[in-house]
Amino acid sequence: MKLSLFQVDAFTTELFRGNPAAVVPLQHWLDDELLQRIALENNLSETAFFVPCESPDADYDLRWFTPSMEVDLCGHATLATGHVLFRHLGFEGERIRFSSKSGVLAIERDGDGYALDFPAAGRRPIEIEDDIVDALGDRPEELYSIREGMKGGHLAVYPDEARVRALTPDFRALKTLGA
Repeated sequence: MKLSLFQVDAFTTELFRGNPAAVVPLQHWLDDELLQRIALENNLSETAFFVPCESPDADYDLRWFTPSMEVDLCGHATLATGHVLFRHLGFEGERIRFSSKSGVLAIERDGDGYALDFPAAGRRPIEIEDDIVDALGDRPEELYSIREGMKGGHLAVYPDEARVRALTPDFRALKTLGA
């Protein structure tokens, strides 16, 4: 079996920067065990798989796998998938809708970049500790714990795009913090 695989560095315009994700277009779903093995072989934080959607509510079904498990939502891999569809696979139109375990997600062209439309998740403000600031590379204005509707995570709020682009997160440190 031959599959196409794209590796995209999300949130950057520079090679070997940003947040890498693998994207694998499929014509139909493969066995979950095979999807998991492909993600393990890629050894990236996420591998996104998508197939054409049969529902009128979305254009594609989208799933994400880490090297060890399937996850309910992944922003950078969704962004990478949209990029692959727009830039490499010739998707026509300005907006792509994905059906996922977290509902319908959308990505649209936004100038030279893309804008994501994700579901709102329950969030709880948390104290900004020095270790998370060190791991992120800059102090956010606000920090939230997100638990409802997803398995969990954190949301760091910065005042503008320039501050986000300037971040140099230590992903290993973030992982040890559970962020």
